[in-house]
Amino acid sequence: MELNKSGTNIQKPNWLRVKLPIGENYKHVRGLVDTHKLHTICESGNCPNMGECWGEGTATFMILGNVCTRSCGFCAVATGRPDPVDWDEPQRVAEAIYLMKVKHAVITSVDRDELKDGGSIIWQNTIRAVKALNPHTTLETLIPDFKAEKENIARVIEAAPEVVSHNIETVERLTRQVRIQAKYWRSMETLKVLKEGGMRTKSGIMLGLGESKEEVVQTLGDLRNSGVDVVTLGQYLQPTKKHLPVLRFVHPDEFAELKEIGYNLGFDYVESGPLVRSSYHSERHVIPGYGRGQWLKAKEAI
Repeated sequence: MELNKSGTNIQKPNWLRVKLPIGENYKHVRGLVDTHKLHTICESGNCPNMGECWGEGTATFMILGNVCTRSCGFCAVATGRPDPVDWDEPQRVAEAIYLMKVKHAVITSVDRDELKDGGSIIWQNTIRAVKALNPHTTLETLIPDFKAEKENIARVIEAAPEVVSHNIETVERLTRQVRIQAKYWRSMETLKVLKEGGMRTKSGIMLGLGESKEEVVQTLGDLRNSGVDVVTLGQYLQPTKKHLPVLRFVHPDEFAELKEIGYNLGFDYVESGPLVRSSYHSERHVIPGYGRGQWLKAKEAI
């Protein structure tokens, strides 16, 4: 049950049921994460797809520690004073990806606003280390906004991951409430700078926080105007009672409608559904034209 602002309980619908983490692949990934003392957003963010993804041998690694300098109202990652930067972390991440033998890897991080470089040097070193040890592995990097500082963003661009993602998370009106220290248009500027640097860009939106359909469509339009190629839309789930409540569970039909709107706006890939998270099916998001091609085939078959 979820408690919304009106004080009433709303039943979690059956389309939000998830698989429990089981199986040998899950145990293998669990062991690698523990052995290499790595952080994953799968755990820190209480992701509902952890069982499915880890069961397939993939995980989203979180660098720069597991304590964030920001205190977003939706996020389960701890907020506080982070530990000093671990300069050995890039090599450990690269070695874990090598041992997992994955064809596609996703890396994210906490915000490190206390650092002059925003953590961008560790980001650059990690991308380089992963590519050096895993030359055939494609890589998505889910980065902070770096306060839209071009010097820091340029380090990620120089390291050239296949996809660079930065999540807008919510509509402009709700940004101050949902992403307390973030700014809507600053995030759009970060995405724009990445696209101008030649990156394949990606962003994500959570639904169920009180936004209107019109606001979501406006946000999709703003993302397209910032040059974003791939967008993900998923249901917000309240990680603890201290976090923002779920105001509405969005029906799968509405996600399907938003998928159509996204493709009609010109996105190359739209991933839209209740359990979608930014790294869900991300191995497909690397391929230019794949999502749009599948969408067009489905329309022709009707």
